[in-house]
Amino acid sequence: MTGSFFAHLDELRRRVLTSLAIFFLAVLVCFNFTNQLLPWIIGPAGHLVFTAPGEAFGAHVTVAVTVGFVLSFPFILYQLWMFAAAALKPNERRFIVFFGPLSLLFFLSGVAFAFFVAVPMAYRFLMGFASPYLVPMVSVGNYMGFLGNMVVAFGVAFELPLVMAFLAKIGIATPEFLRQKRRHAIIIILIVAAVLTPPDVVSQVLLAAPMLVLYELGIIFTRMFYKHKTP
Repeated sequence: MTGSFFAHLDELRRRVLTSLAIFFLAVLVCFNFTNQLLPWIIGPAGHLVFTAPGEAFGAHVTVAVTVGFVLSFPFILYQLWMFAAAALKPNERRFIVFFGPLSLLFFLSGVAFAFFVAVPMAYRFLMGFASPYLVPMVSVGNYMGFLGNMVVAFGVAFELPLVMAFLAKIGIATPEFLRQKRRHAIIIILIVAAVLTPPDVVSQVLLAAPMLVLYELGIIFTRMFYKHKTP
């Protein structure tokens, strides 16, 4: 029993180190292309300023880290699924072939939704409070932090239906349980949205609303994949 525990711990360490190595390699590669990426990424904001000597460099680093994370996520996800497979029964491991690619698709959908919908909407709304007395001068550091948080938050949040479906498939969660806990889930989603997004109501609503829809979608998925346990 002890040997099995340490074997799993060693397996976790190996996969974490592999994921970190892939992530840092992706960041290093992306850093060489930040000059090409920046005009496209800051498109919704137009021209930005920097107010400290190191802020422009920090923007390049943020771009490299964010894009590197998105690019390396398929490999990180693969390591995560392979580690999870060790704890599954042989007949349950085949589910990874189905859920693995879908989890990548959902993550990329969340990233795309954040970049093309949520960030432009939130930015336009917040900039709408400008006036002759309140002149916006958004720094590149603030904007990149805002964008990076939103992209990662939406990418991870969009995995919710698949996580629920996977738990149902291996018999841990049930559709009835998820329906009964809907009110609790709404509170948790609002808290998660407040933690993952910048401290403004618009960003929080833009994340919370899709997550509520995704939770309902997850309940539908659990009906499709729920595995009834036999006594």
